[in-house]
Amino acid sequence: MEKFWAFWNFELFQAGGHQYSVGQFILLGLLLVVGYVVSRLFERIFSRRLRKTSLSPNAIQTLQRVLFYTLIIGVILAALSLLNIPIASFAFLTGAVAIGVGFGAQNIINNFISGWILMSEQPVRVGDFIEIDQHTGVVERIGNRSTRIRRVDGVHILVPNSQMLERVVVNWTLVDQQIRTTIRIGVAYGSQPQQVAESIEEAVRSQADVLHDPAPRVIFEDFGDNALIFDAIFWCNVGGERELRQIRSNIRFRVSELFSERDITIAFPQRDVHIDGIGPLQVELVSDNGKGK
Repeated sequence: MEKFWAFWNFELFQAGGHQYSVGQFILLGLLLVVGYVVSRLFERIFSRRLRKTSLSPNAIQTLQRVLFYTLIIGVILAALSLLNIPIASFAFLTGAVAIGVGFGAQNIINNFISGWILMSEQPVRVGDFIEIDQHTGVVERIGNRSTRIRRVDGVHILVPNSQMLERVVVNWTLVDQQIRTTIRIGVAYGSQPQQVAESIEEAVRSQADVLHDPAPRVIFEDFGDNALIFDAIFWCNVGGERELRQIRSNIRFRVSELFSERDITIAFPQRDVHIDGIGPLQVELVSDNGKGK
């Protein structure tokens, strides 16, 4: 034990009238490691309890991050106290480091600050359905450096937080989940337009996810080359493109059933060719020697 205590109390150096031993630096390392692990543990416990409340996922993530960084700052202050280092002595060093980091890690700091802006202003929240740079998907997480988005095809993409503020982002669910969509249907010439419009409107209103306010509308859009064109315009209360596609599919199934019951034909491309002003055609067979028969 004497050798252990001799090693533990072995003086490494002196600074500012304080002696620093091997034991102090070992305790410092243990304090930092244990403090980080405990901070992560408290963060997860805190997050699990918040998920049982009525708070939004975005608010839970913000509180979770604030708690973690608060605990980390407490661990750092405890480490400085263990070494008897006053915070004021780091004023000059902190300024120099800040300048160096500012020049060398501009993008990292920019993305870090942008992440906090996203969490505070909430132009994009966890669970929102967005479009950015031709990518469409649901926001799953807003991290310190990037935002994780799950596209409609299941692929995850990471977008730097600064780009979420600098680029044009289409947020389908920023205020609510009401989305307008359209279905175009063409029927054969000879169909009764009023009956067609009533059938399409009945099919649209039969879907539970279609809103009645604003009410669905069926527009007789045009006389097409091969069909009478109708557009069904309606609003849905959904959270993204996948649900919207399913609703449109259900409406098309119902339209097909109603058209079949009412003998309404869905148009398809066709051409009628009329040949006028041509007399009888003379058909002549030619033998192998080139003489006619």
